[in-house]
Amino acid sequence: MSIFTKELWDKKLFNGSWQSAQDTYSVIEVATGQVLGEIGYATAADVVSAAQQAKAAQQQWWALNYQERQAVFERAAALLTENQAEVIEWLVKESGSLQLKAGFEVSIAIQVLKHCIASPTNEQGTLLPTQNGKLSIAKRLPLGVVGVISPFNFPLYLALRAVAPALAFGNAVVLKPDERTAVCSGYVIARIFELAGLPKGLLHVLPGGVEVGEALTLDQNIASIQFTGSTQVGRIVGANAAKTLKKVSLELGGKNSLIILDDADIELAAENIAWGAFLHSGQICMTSGKILIHQKIYQQVKQRVIEKVQNFVVGNPCDKNVTIGPLINAKQAQRVEQLVSAAVNEGATLEIGGHADGVFFQPTVLTDVTANNSIFSEEIFGPVAVLIPFSSDEQAIELANDGDYGLSAGIITSNVGRGMQLGAQLKVGLLHINDQTVNDETVNPFGGFGSSGNGTRIGGPANADEFTQWQWITVQAQAPHYPF
Repeated sequence: MSIFTKELWDKKLFNGSWQSAQDTYSVIEVATGQVLGEIGYATAADVVSAAQQAKAAQQQWWALNYQERQAVFERAAALLTENQAEVIEWLVKESGSLQLKAGFEVSIAIQVLKHCIASPTNEQGTLLPTQNGKLSIAKRLPLGVVGVISPFNFPLYLALRAVAPALAFGNAVVLKPDERTAVCSGYVIARIFELAGLPKGLLHVLPGGVEVGEALTLDQNIASIQFTGSTQVGRIVGANAAKTLKKVSLELGGKNSLIILDDADIELAAENIAWGAFLHSGQICMTSGKILIHQKIYQQVKQRVIEKVQNFVVGNPCDKNVTIGPLINAKQAQRVEQLVSAAVNEGATLEIGGHADGVFFQPTVLTDVTANNSIFSEEIFGPVAVLIPFSSDEQAIELANDGDYGLSAGIITSNVGRGMQLGAQLKVGLLHINDQTVNDETVNPFGGFGSSGNGTRIGGPANADEFTQWQWITVQAQAPHYPF
């Protein structure tokens, strides 16, 4: 029996219960264009109302016994596990995910919920040194109401990785999922927590446009913003949040380097390139955007990558033989085509692919790309492998560090020591020796340097820092005497 029936959420917003919305937005199956329903489309006024309700509900949530809060996450993890087939179907249809990618996304979302079961039972602070006869405590407290703005590409996971720990550490949440994936990144989460017994008013799901995101960043009742998206929008979010002195976590874009050293196995190198560049049609912030290959093996690796791409099947991700699904919409496919065309005009060679067909884009390999080509530094967010030769480790480091982004890097080599020595000189928040750039295990602190973020991290041990604030408490038997 379905727990996400269309009748439940159609034309609705969620504020602890399902409320009819004045405006609606069509839910589209990306690959076919079929309308799957209508989500409620929130307004700035909805944000104001939700933030007020969330602030009141948060105080009651934090006052509960920690075991009661823990039990909600136990039930939520079980519910997502039991209903994962239905969630996977939504990810495939609404976000254009392959079955493989959707299954993995649900599995790590379940892990997030499982990790959160322990959060209410973790230590709440620390005992500090002080003078005899005095107690000095640093205590962790929830922030209050956390605003979450999540993207379309890993819609369930990238929303839940913020929503779940924020709730687990005692906060309320107002979630603005991307309107293009609002069911699998918003309503699925709302339904899971509703069935798990989360108190009403603690979680609000408000799909909407720019005005909803702006209202979240400016509302006085929202203490923190956790944003995942483009660097351009992240700068606006950060500037708006500063007006009310909000805590801000910005997880932004990347132009990630995958470095193939001359001692690498050719087939392993090609496999890692194909996965890192083409997984989910390249619509991942960690996608291998600059593939740096030592000139000694450049031609061999290039040929093997092209052979792999020739065997890719583009189409509806509901079909099991498909390896490249759609981009999120036709506008994005046209943008990628323009980037590739500009790169060719600037001297790159188009080896294969390069053209859009509606929401689909042919998997593409570009070679002869130099550092002064615009595609060298611009995030593509499409199925494009950019192959760049280098002649020395020093040049590879220079090419990898050339640019404003600093999210992820991978190095493929048969000499781990050499890989670690090279990797130590890369300016990235995520470094993988003998793996490609797309990695996340939910227990790791995730985030980047430079234009890839504002120095914050989310995940694993970083969650306590992200979703709590410190309070210092001292206690003495009696007030001391002072000289005046």
